Amino acid sequence: MLDTENSLLLVIDVQERLVAALDKDIIVNRAGKLVDAANLLGIPAIVSEQYPKGLGHTVPQIASKLNPSAYVLEKTSFSLLREEGFLEKLKSYGRKQIVICGIETHICVYQTACELVEAGFEVVVPKDACASRNKYEFKQGIDSMRDCGVRVSCVEMVLFEWLKGAKHPKFKEVQALIK
Repeated sequence: MLDTENSLLLVIDVQERLVAALDKDIIVNRAGKLVDAANLLGIPAIVSEQYPKGLGHTVPQIASKLNPSAYVLEKTSFSLLREEGFLEKLKSYGRKQIVICGIETHICVYQTACELVEAGFEVVVPKDACASRNKYEFKQGIDSMRDCGVRVSCVEMVLFEWLKGAKHPKFKEVQALIK
């Protein structure tokens, strides 16, 4: 089970030009719920942007929700672990459970998730907060992540795993995110 003291949220490439090619309301809404919950529960977030000069920055609907302490990383590698200094930065948080959402499921989310598993992290991917331009590629990305040891989940499951029960002091605030 996920634990707030051991979790970190990784938002991969929810950028202007990538979102424009998708059903943006779904991915932006669901990723936004994860960011909101992470903020409420004190879970750190790392945000990546794939070549922002060409693909734009993180969409304003997500960027405006980010805690000022969120780490934003520009990248050109598909897997974040191939970016210089990323693994050291990630390890500096001292958290072993990485919740990943983002775009594109079968490329950057997949490669990052599988390499994080190989590096010894527990990786959870809420598939309803991920997207690819093509449904087949999305499904293949999810199936391939599952094959390499990633736990596939959904946003509501993640939120309620973080809460553990209705007596959590932030229960009503987090519950309001899904109503």
